[in-house]
Amino acid sequence: MQRCCSTTLPRLAASARPSFATPPLRNAFHDIAITRTGKPIIRTPGGGRSSIGGHTVTVFGATGFLGRYIVNRLARSGCTVVIPYREEMYKRHLKVAGDLGKVVFIEYDLRNTNSIEESVRHSDIVFNLVGRDYPTKNFSYADVHIEGTQRIVEAVAKYDCDRYIHVSSYNADPKSPSQFFATKAQGEIEARNIYPETTIVRPSPMYGFEDRLLHPIARGTDIFSANHWQQKLYPVHVIDVGRALEIMAYDDSTAGETYELYGPREYSKQQIARLIYKMMLREKMHINLPKPIMMMVAKALDFVWWPTYAQDEVAREFIDQVIDKNAKTFKDLGIKPAELDETAFQYIRDYRSSSVYDLPPMTEKEKREEREYQTIVSDM
Repeated sequence: MQRCCSTTLPRLAASARPSFATPPLRNAFHDIAITRTGKPIIRTPGGGRSSIGGHTVTVFGATGFLGRYIVNRLARSGCTVVIPYREEMYKRHLKVAGDLGKVVFIEYDLRNTNSIEESVRHSDIVFNLVGRDYPTKNFSYADVHIEGTQRIVEAVAKYDCDRYIHVSSYNADPKSPSQFFATKAQGEIEARNIYPETTIVRPSPMYGFEDRLLHPIARGTDIFSANHWQQKLYPVHVIDVGRALEIMAYDDSTAGETYELYGPREYSKQQIARLIYKMMLREKMHINLPKPIMMMVAKALDFVWWPTYAQDEVAREFIDQVIDKNAKTFKDLGIKPAELDETAFQYIRDYRSSSVYDLPPMTEKEKREEREYQTIVSDM
């Protein structure tokens, strides 16, 4: 028997043999960007998580609702993301947001200046998403929104970071009856005084998979209110806000600007609840109490250690959202925000009964009728 061996196979000429050698890495001129401070940044886009984003970005407050969306966007484009954290268990889901070694965790304390400086000393871009909806025995609104902001911005100025993006809140006003809105506004003032190139972002109430707007209504835990759910809001999709923050990070022309990021349509909370109930095909209980009684209940709940309902949240129920006409919007970033009735179904569907789970969402005709109803109610 004749054995088949490599000598019986035709040989390829050296010039025709396939080459498996890796070509040398070359960067074109368009891959190089010069930052505001003159630092060259090399970017190789198009490779997803394995790209070279070039930037080192620190995201304070990354363990919150909005944080995971901006971290995911930055890390998947190859940026090195530094995440200061307080609680070990709250940052686990962010480990897989980027490639190996691209997501770096640093333990910090908002009152420890050294830990804050260590978090920003190597960064080109810094986001401050830190905020507190309710005060605790350790941190008041002023501790977080004013003093915490001062320490972060001072560290940014000390190490001359290229960009600082400060996420504030809608209705931020130093004269607001709400301590939350008043301290958020004072934090904006402090940030601009220390670092004039601060980009201020005021998002509307955001909705998404982990929000505190749609889900409490759908679960039925948002039972009590003091204003018959008449507060007027412009809900915005959290994915749109994350996309806007990513654009701001790379665009130096946004430095020193103020942005109001709000949804395309105004809703009262009652209208939001009605929309949710139509998607769920059932309703939940809602009880309205007089404001003084709600204040007393909220004060009593201060003694429990888990977050429940704060007195300032009762005050916010009576403050409608006001848009700053001088601020820039999604339109200036080239983004068209999503409609609530077109995107909320994916978040609400799991609250349906098993008997109606597979039914489709509202038709286009039903959506038009719902919008006409909202317009009529708003004009009344």
